Amino acid sequence: MIKAVFFDLYETLITEWNGNQKKAVYSTDELGLDPKVFKIEWDSRRELRMNGTFPDHPSVLRDILNSHDLSPDPDLIEKVHQQRVWAKTVPFQEMHPEVIELLATLKEKGMKLGLISNCAQEEVFSWSTSKLAEYFDAVVFSYEEKFAKPSSEIYHIACKKLGVTPEEAIFIGDGGANELVGATEAGLKAYHATWFLPETMSQKIKVFPKLNHPLELLDQVELAHH
Repeated sequence: MIKAVFFDLYETLITEWNGNQKKAVYSTDELGLDPKVFKIEWDSRRELRMNGTFPDHPSVLRDILNSHDLSPDPDLIEKVHQQRVWAKTVPFQEMHPEVIELLATLKEKGMKLGLISNCAQEEVFSWSTSKLAEYFDAVVFSYEEKFAKPSSEIYHIACKKLGVTPEEAIFIGDGGANELVGATEAGLKAYHATWFLPETMSQKIKVFPKLNHPLELLDQVELAHH
């Protein structure tokens, strides 16, 4: 019997995109590093950002600049940091009404709800004040737990927080970071949330049952519940 539903955050509960454009962008150009070089350095530190090795966003910026023998200006570091915090706040300001309806309905049905998000601290600055927070019984942020999806540990930590076994839980996500495979290997049933994804991206993952609209999950929970 299914007792708990776990959700991914970005591109599952909220989205950073409006069509083909990001809702909010910011620039790191003032730091003095070529944007393409910066992106390579930023992406190469993704795992260390997600698992909390870097304690915060400014420490990542300093590390990138130091690796290129550039002297970090504290004021510029702080400026870029605040711009990123703002950019990551914007997606929390607009909620998909069906997502809210889904969460409310699951709670009414007595389901425990959990969040499992690969994130750094600045990416979830607005979580606690968002409309989403009130619906969740447990929140698992990778940077706090020192484990990131698709590691089985992060799913097991989440299940433990809700007092359920993996077999009593399902996981919903857009499929980034191989999270659906990770959830399955950890013992949960995984569903592919495609409502925020362009069709070209949603078709890349074929193994998992697809949910094209948030409320489609209700039928699946009902089936799995019995």
